[in-house]
Amino acid sequence: MTELDVRKGMPPVKIAREEFERRYRSQFADPAFVPLQRELDAVVDAAWDAYSHSRKSPVTRKAGAGFSDPDYELSVDWLAARAAILEAQRRHDDIRENPRILIINGSTRSEHICPGEMSKTWRMVKLAEPVFSGMGFAVDILDLSRLTAEFGKNIHPCKSCVSTAMPLCHWPCSCYPNYSLGQTGDWMNEIYPLWVAAHGIMIVTPVNWYHVPGGLKAMIDRLVCADGGNPDPTSTHGKKAVEAKALELKGWPYPRHLAGRHFGLIVHGDSVGAEGVRRTLSDWLTDMHLILAGRFGEMDGYIGYMEKFATSHQELDENHAFQREVLNTAVALGRAVQLARSGQFGDPGAELSDPAPK
Repeated sequence: MTELDVRKGMPPVKIAREEFERRYRSQFADPAFVPLQRELDAVVDAAWDAYSHSRKSPVTRKAGAGFSDPDYELSVDWLAARAAILEAQRRHDDIRENPRILIINGSTRSEHICPGEMSKTWRMVKLAEPVFSGMGFAVDILDLSRLTAEFGKNIHPCKSCVSTAMPLCHWPCSCYPNYSLGQTGDWMNEIYPLWVAAHGIMIVTPVNWYHVPGGLKAMIDRLVCADGGNPDPTSTHGKKAVEAKALELKGWPYPRHLAGRHFGLIVHGDSVGAEGVRRTLSDWLTDMHLILAGRFGEMDGYIGYMEKFATSHQELDENHAFQREVLNTAVALGRAVQLARSGQFGDPGAELSDPAPK
């Protein structure tokens, strides 16, 4: 195969009507839908029409003032997501507003799904929350376990538009929802404003096979648009790669939409991988121009190292040093935000003591 053959790429992924209908109807396997077959037939016909004509964004309006091409038709979903981000940025910049901390629960496990038991990660989130509240912060909790426990919550995969050209990656992401492919219920349009409004972000996550859980990784991938993304989709007239490449080659500023926010990290495991995950997350956030909350701003460790999973909650109860480290990380992040907001330079962990100083 020649290089030219490779660059031709794969043929379009289009399925036949029969296969489309089989997949679409699989959503209605519950016998409760049996009396509704006539109605379902009409719904399937409409869904096929949307799919076969690739109506990704069926409801649009003119972009209007503030865009390079005000007459270009933009998705109303994207415009609503943009408006939410602008409002979040206004609150972030308003000195009269309480500073905000976003705590992210990276575990997809909860008592509402098959384990029937809350995660240790969630317990650490709830351990840190009152620290921030007590320091006068408004606290938002992003619980990624909702992806497995709640109807209609999805974080769809990143399509890697940025690998073609940075301006092709829009801020916020314009790849979803895609109604023709049924890629709806995308949670990211609610998640972006949480990051934008926050002055400090704390991620608490377990280690899953040397990596972060899948839901957290999906969010990380979809935040690529926050690091250099294009806030004006009309400048590329949607997803026109030629126009995006021309913009980048002309000189792209790579705007860091989350720069200057502080972060803290808590990574826990049971046998391996905690240090590697913590370093990876720290590198990612630092690359996006976020600022680590000092020496106490990140931690990794093990709960019940190489012990039985069945006793892991008891191990957390008894590991007071680990709990103290969680609290230290929260305090360090809170102080880092306070120092930055007051225009002071100092060590956020100056008064903290290490519970395991070795």
